[in-house]
Parts: sequence; structure tokens; C-alpha cells
Amino acid sequence: MNNESYPPLFNQQSHQTQIIDIDEPIQDLEDLDLIPIIDLQCLSLDKLEEACKDWGLFRLVNHGIPSKLMTQIQDQAKNLFSLSFEHKQAILSSPLSYFWGTTARTISGAALRSPKTISWVEVINFPLVGLSESRFEDPLLDSFRSLMDEYGRHQARLARTIYESMAKNLGLDSRLSKSYLSESTGFIRVHRYPRIPKGNQAWGVGVHTDSTVLSILNQDQLGGLEVFKENKWILVKPIADSLIVNLGDMIQLLSDGQAPP
Repeated sequence: MNNESYPPLFNQQSHQTQIIDIDEPIQDLEDLDLIPIIDLQCLSLDKLEEACKDWGLFRLVNHGIPSKLMTQIQDQAKNLFSLSFEHKQAILSSPLSYFWGTTARTISGAALRSPKTISWVEVINFPLVGLSESRFEDPLLDSFRSLMDEYGRHQARLARTIYESMAKNLGLDSRLSKSYLSESTGFIRVHRYPRIPKGNQAWGVGVHTDSTVLSILNQDQLGGLEVFKENKWILVKPIADSLIVNLGDMIQLLSDGQAPP
């Protein structure tokens, strides 16, 4: 554990308690992989409708994002997060933002957290608007920006395709996809979850729903994401080259409650 790369509060707590080792990928999850699968290359509107109404979440395969790009992003993210805490604070400035202890933001963009509810997470936020024109002096950061720009165009494509497909069965106005999925409100967030001290009741991210229209998640192979369904938590198995699409609160409102977040 590179202590210098973590926020000081994480280091203080980890020195006081034993750390749980979660460096090994989750194994033997075949029976738990109940998440509905949507194949974008042969998209079934009926299966998509069922997944949206029954789960509010699905696994997306054959999505068209190159495996090489997804691997490069995860490798570069590890390199960026491994920089010292002070260095990350110095280089991750506007239009990017770096924050920790929460995934919630105020209207001004500041991290919104309480000392009593610290989440064990670091976040780098990339707004999509203007990302292709931005340049950074730090070569690692600028290389990562370039990857995020390419990845963001894929994410925008997927979001439009999924929304317009959902619109056909959920009573959504497909003509409004441009306003609901505008680049000006789109962003990519890259998370790192430090190992949590044994006996600590902290979460990487606590129980929540997403306030967005759609969230498209690219998991690493360690896993940890859970979804609440039928009064129980179900572990979402990490599967290479697949994405998890989560419907946000906005979709629930727009569909008149047909699609849960």
C-alpha cells in the first residue's frame, strides 16, 4: 500500500486498525451472476424492457468499445492514482476535479461530505464538454485525458442508443435524447477504493441511487458492486469486456415509475 498516494485521513485510520486484504479477485460467483444480459449487436427490445422494468440494471455485451482501450484506461488510472496525494491535488485542476471521501458534489462542484460519513473512495471527474480541446502539462495526465476523450465518445454513443431503444417500450420521447444526454451535463468518473481497515464499518460507496439518466459502469476484475433486489443484496460479478448499465432517478421519473433506479 503506497501510503503517500492516499488522502491523509485514510492513512490515519489504516495505521490504527488491521487492513483487510482484498487484492484477490472475487471467485466462485457463477450462481450469483443473475444480472440480465443485453447484446447490443442483436438488441432485443423485449429483453431490454424486461431488464429495465424488473432490475433497473443490466450487463451490456458487444458494445463496440475496444478491449485495448478499456485495458489502457484501467492501467493508466492505476498509475495516476498511485501519484502522491499532494501531486494529485496539484495537477488535477479545472476542468478536471479530484475529490475523496464522497461521490456527492454540491452545485458549485465542491465535494459534499460529513466527517461521520466518510466513504473510502477517491474520485477523478472528467467533464465531457471541452475534453478534446483541453491539454495538460503533466504527460501522464494528458495521456489519460486523450484516452478519456476517446472513451467518452463511445459512452455518448452507447447512452444515445440505449435511451432511444428504451424509449420505444417505456413511453419516453426519443426526440429528447439530445437534451437529456447533452455533452454539457455528461461526465466520466474514475474511482479508486482503498482497502478498508478490518472492523471499520466504512463503505467504499454507501447505499444510493444514481441521480442521472444513465450510468455506464466499467468494473475492474476485483468486483464489489452490489444491487438491491427483492429485499436482498446481489453481487454483480465482474466479467471482462462487459459493461454495467444502471438506470438513474431521471429515468424513473421520465418513465412514470416503470423503470426503477
